[in-house]
Amino acid sequence: QVRLVESGGGLVQAGGSLRLSCAASESIFRINLMAWYRQAPGKQRELVATITKDGLTNYADSVRGRFAISRDDPSNTIDLQMNSLKPEDTGVYSCTALGLYWGPGTQVTVSS
Repeated sequence: QVRLVESGGGLVQAGGSLRLSCAASESIFRINLMAWYRQAPGKQRELVATITKDGLTNYADSVRGRFAISRDDPSNTIDLQMNSLKPEDTGVYSCTALGLYWGPGTQVTVSS
C-alpha cells in the first residue's frame, strides 16, 4: 500500500503562487497515473491535474496555463506549482496514485 503525504499549502493573496508537494512512501516509478484533486467547501472533489509515468500531463480547464504538475521518481514526489492563484482555487488539495491511494490533503486558501 502506498502512503501519500501532501505539504506546501497555506494562505496566499490572489495573484500569488504556491508549490505543493506529495511524498510517497515507496517508489512511484511504475505507477502510471498520479494526480492532484481539490475540494472546495460545499463542493464535490474535482480533478486538477494528472501525470503519467511517461510525463504526459493533463489539466482541468480552470487551471490550465496557471498550474504545472511534475514528478520526480528518484525522490518519489509529485509536485504542483500553482501560479496566478485566484480565490476560487481555495480548497483542500490531495494527491492520489491510480485513484486508489490518497493523501490526507493540504489546505490552500487564496484571499481576494
